[in-house]
Amino acid sequence: MDTLRGHDAANDEDDFDYAGDALIETPPAVISDERRMQVRAYNYWASLLGDRTLPSIEDLNPDQLEDFGPHAVLLDFSVGFDNPAIVYLGTALRQECEIEGTIDYIDDVPARSLLSRLTDHYLQIIANAAPIGFEAEFVNQRGAEIMYRGILMPFSSDDETIDFVFGVINWKELASRSLSDALELEVDEAMRSAPAARDAAPIWADGPAADQQSNSLAFDIEEDEDDALDLAGMECPTEDAPLADWLALARDGAARVRISEARSHAALYRAVSLSYDFAQVAQVRPDDYAELLHDYGIKAQARSPMTAVIKLVFGATYDKTRITEYATALDHALAARLSVGSLAAYLSAYAGGLKALVRDERALRRSQKPAKPDRRRIARDAVKAAAALDPVAVATDADGLAVVIARREADGTLAIVAALPEDSDLNQRVISAVAR
Repeated sequence: MDTLRGHDAANDEDDFDYAGDALIETPPAVISDERRMQVRAYNYWASLLGDRTLPSIEDLNPDQLEDFGPHAVLLDFSVGFDNPAIVYLGTALRQECEIEGTIDYIDDVPARSLLSRLTDHYLQIIANAAPIGFEAEFVNQRGAEIMYRGILMPFSSDDETIDFVFGVINWKELASRSLSDALELEVDEAMRSAPAARDAAPIWADGPAADQQSNSLAFDIEEDEDDALDLAGMECPTEDAPLADWLALARDGAARVRISEARSHAALYRAVSLSYDFAQVAQVRPDDYAELLHDYGIKAQARSPMTAVIKLVFGATYDKTRITEYATALDHALAARLSVGSLAAYLSAYAGGLKALVRDERALRRSQKPAKPDRRRIARDAVKAAAALDPVAVATDADGLAVVIARREADGTLAIVAALPEDSDLNQRVISAVAR
């Protein structure tokens, strides 16, 4: 019998996981590696979002995603919600489900296969208009007990309607009870005899003096948590201190966020606030700021100047989604004319915290943009005004079939005004839909 736990990955309360995987709940240890694939897929979806409400399906190329493309499936709802078309199926999923040849629709998926589990979830994403994470276990078509974890993410062809859903799924086949018990005993013995792991690597390796960098930022993971998070006592640079001192203080705060096992909101808010302080000082010292950007190999972008600040503080290789979020918070603080040292308290007092602030700031930006043209209405008007076609000139496939659009004329007759190209992939889907 299936057991299921799922949630809306995009609408959680302010519960940022600053290691990059807060959007999905912690799974059992047996599927810990699956969770990382799910989060990587979510981050990829978020990277395509930009300023749109939904990522464009035109930006998605699942066959080029070597990381999780083999575990992916793309559903097309433009032909209907009850039985969406399958327009892409990764090789790993195809092998697991023992699918040979082509399958066109969800109804064609073999019963009790892993892909058949999608029907439990894909309608949720239409209702919520947000990524949906899920995990479950079931007995597959081979009689094996499977634990799987996945995420479904919405895509759109017009930034309004969810007409495509991209899913990424990973799974494990559970061992028999006797084998599991034996493995558990071996793991317990190994854990008792294993030496404690310590990470002595420097936190930052992207600076201009990385080879000679001291270990001043390589904090001991096992130090007292309160000491690791107590940033209030950090001394603020003087007004005439070099800009590099302000950057060092901000990077110090960011380093503490990286190593904090508690992943404290207070530590993150403090680090973002220190980044804002650095940004304010950098504005009045543009030459020093330009020199730091050059030293760290970071280019400032006119359309998003605070992104470079966050990269300087948290590192250029830091999670791109988090960089964008923190830069948005800095933009908000600049617009609100917050003073030096005040952003941390501002974020703590903001209803919903940093995540809510980023959400509200993005909503405000969208509302200030000029209304987008109604592409559907434009297309319909163009077809309504098109000249009638000669039926003899309409190209057909080898079976003599064609998909055409007809218009009711004033005299009640129907005129052919458009036709799909005979080699269009949509032809077969439309023919299959009308034949049901």
